[in-house]
Amino acid sequence: MKGSSLVRVLQMGMVVWCIGVAWNSVPIGCEECKRKAVIFNFGDSNSDTGGLAAGLGYNITLPNGRTFFRRSTGRLSDGRLVLDVLCQSLNISLLSPYMDSLGSDFTNGANFAIVGSSTLPKSIPFALDIQVRQFLHFKDHSLQITSPPQGCSSSLVDDKGFLNALYMIDIGQNDLSDSFTKNLTYEQVIQRIPSILAQIKSAVKTIYDQGGKNFWIHNTGPLGCLPQKLSLVSKTIEDLDRYGCIRSYNDAAEEFNRGLRALCEEMRTEMLNATIVYVDMYSIKYDIIANSTKYGFENPLMACCGYGGPPYNYDIRLTCGQSGCRVCNEGTRFVSWDGTHYTEAANTMIASKILSTAYSTPQFKFDFFCQA
Repeated sequence: MKGSSLVRVLQMGMVVWCIGVAWNSVPIGCEECKRKAVIFNFGDSNSDTGGLAAGLGYNITLPNGRTFFRRSTGRLSDGRLVLDVLCQSLNISLLSPYMDSLGSDFTNGANFAIVGSSTLPKSIPFALDIQVRQFLHFKDHSLQITSPPQGCSSSLVDDKGFLNALYMIDIGQNDLSDSFTKNLTYEQVIQRIPSILAQIKSAVKTIYDQGGKNFWIHNTGPLGCLPQKLSLVSKTIEDLDRYGCIRSYNDAAEEFNRGLRALCEEMRTEMLNATIVYVDMYSIKYDIIANSTKYGFENPLMACCGYGGPPYNYDIRLTCGQSGCRVCNEGTRFVSWDGTHYTEAANTMIASKILSTAYSTPQFKFDFFCQA
């Protein structure tokens, strides 16, 4: 993280754990886990650390990755994602994509998230259902290698690691987005939510039945505040809220989030000895957009990397990374990176708010799973 970004976060008086200033830097204010921290992540582009590039050979180029990695890593951001910063808060390696065959490090878990993933329709690449199946294969193969007579490999997760691991899920945004893209009415989109939630419950239950007991579940962010949506949707002033976001899209996201919160409460009563933490990403992201100047951001509804200029700098015919697109000089001043995804500066701010526990139910610290 650039020093200016870190200073801005600290000046806000937030709790920031173990956020390093360079790839191999000593973390700031880090409390070491008492046992090996293992994380398995499931989701979409908000947490894809290179799965799309590895799985489909999709060419994600600079300026993606310019801020932190100084090269493209398959992440759709100028630098780190929220997931990366959370991993750094535990002083563990960043999660490698499950399908990346070169240079992967699965010591601390694996990342199954893929750009564009949704819950429905299930059983197509790379739906949540498929990601869970991939996890089951990964687990079986890992245990074959780490169990006698093969011996124990310190570079893989053993049985105890799978039992004590944190299972993170951040998905649902594409289900809602795709529904609106198909010109479904608001009421029709809302009618799809129970089916989406059923797939999330099925994923959690499958992992729980395999011995998983620690779950960290993010709700979905304000869909109607994405520059991509704002540039593509025909709208009137009555369709926008006070901050310029599309009301119906955000209302659908909030309806999904209410259902997801209720689902987490339901699963806590059904899954004995499981810890299920619900994280309100919507409130975090909407607060940053609504109070952007407070956090040092400008033009919260405008993409840093894109084409077309104000108010959104997004053109579906010339998106970030394509020849001819334009990129801002100071990504630290922007919330949106490419019209759909967030900048590293915004992701770092989001992570700091997650680590504060103020947006978590129950209010467990992120490192709860590796402290007992």
